[in-house]
Amino acid sequence: MIGQPKIFRSRISVLLILFILAIFIFTSLSIFQERDSRGAYIFGAIFLIMMFLFTGVRYIISGDKLFIKMWFIPMGSIKILEISSINRSYNPLSAPAVSLKRLALYRYRNLSALISPVREQEFLEELKTINPRIKINIPTPGSSWRIWDWDI
Repeated sequence: MIGQPKIFRSRISVLLILFILAIFIFTSLSIFQERDSRGAYIFGAIFLIMMFLFTGVRYIISGDKLFIKMWFIPMGSIKILEISSINRSYNPLSAPAVSLKRLALYRYRNLSALISPVREQEFLEELKTINPRIKINIPTPGSSWRIWDWDI
């Protein structure tokens, strides 16, 4: 069923959320010590906007394209037929992924995108049905990057 779009949300990493939360707590200490209510409101608004953005990352497979969106804002698209390989990546570069456990999509040996879909196996199978020539180099589950069932 290539005609119907498939939507995959981004995986959200507990470690990444804790790291950002620690930064927010550390930087907010001076705001609360000085009892700056205006600063606290601004700080709270920034935190809510970040959480809103974190929960809105989506990967949409429609036709022969992969669309990356953050809520209603398009972040880019990739032609699936141009993807040559997919590798596992824990690269912390800025990317439309809310997890450090990512998939690196390559077009013609050049890194095209770092993404982190939740239903990863289903996502990869969907890409393979559209482009069977994609080389997938993903290690088996149970790697050292997992704590219980949480993704790092």
